[in-house]
Amino acid sequence: MDFALIMFLLLVVTGSAWLLDHFMFRPKRAAEEKEPWWAEYAKSFFPVILAVFLLRSFLVEPFKIPSGSMIPTLQVGDFILVNKFTFGIRLPIISQKIVQLNDPHRGDVMVFHYPEDPSVDYIKRVVGVPGDKIMYRNKKVYVNGVLQEQQPDGDYNYVESGLKFVHTERRNENLDGHNHAVLINPEMPDVHLGAIAEFPHRDNCSYTDEEMHCTVPDGHYFMMGDNRDNSRDSRYWGFVPDNMIVGKAFLVWMNFGDLKRIGLSIN
Repeated sequence: MDFALIMFLLLVVTGSAWLLDHFMFRPKRAAEEKEPWWAEYAKSFFPVILAVFLLRSFLVEPFKIPSGSMIPTLQVGDFILVNKFTFGIRLPIISQKIVQLNDPHRGDVMVFHYPEDPSVDYIKRVVGVPGDKIMYRNKKVYVNGVLQEQQPDGDYNYVESGLKFVHTERRNENLDGHNHAVLINPEMPDVHLGAIAEFPHRDNCSYTDEEMHCTVPDGHYFMMGDNRDNSRDSRYWGFVPDNMIVGKAFLVWMNFGDLKRIGLSIN
């Protein structure tokens, strides 16, 4: 079950119990009569649950990175913080935007509800915004016909779960002026054609053995992982609609396996 929904239900239960006791039972109790346990617990927990609910819903929410699709920017086991209001204030649970603030920009690292299963949260980098024409060819991104330059930055090796050793090339990519690192495995194809799903606005994309083209529809975003050849992203399941955005990732606050990562900003 969605954690925000659980918090909301707890909020309703404790708040209702507190109000019920305050307005109905408390006036009828004798002055020396002890407050019932359920009223005492409700009064104690309601403010705490309310504070946590408001904090997570409108300001900052923690997430844990479960996979290597954003290596080297994010590592498996990173605990990150996500700004919930950067891209607008939304009603909790239903994710309905009520206040428009900023739109996502190319290069932002964004958490969103996975379009194929909205109960799951994904994190990827914004590569295309509404109206963009995205092409991916020879491991490089083109936005509206403009090559997003990459500069070699040595090798990068890591170990996947199951003790699988992975060798990649690290490159510094300039995505519309936003510099970040990506990993490229030259032995892998640009896109695994057999893994492409049917998705909304599928006719906005075309695929060949050499390249992929997609035009981003209004109100949607094209997302890619920084670990380009180990990321199932918009190349395979399509676009992220605005109403599935959770927020912008901005800080690594904990990694129990590598304490040096604590406090790293997310670029």
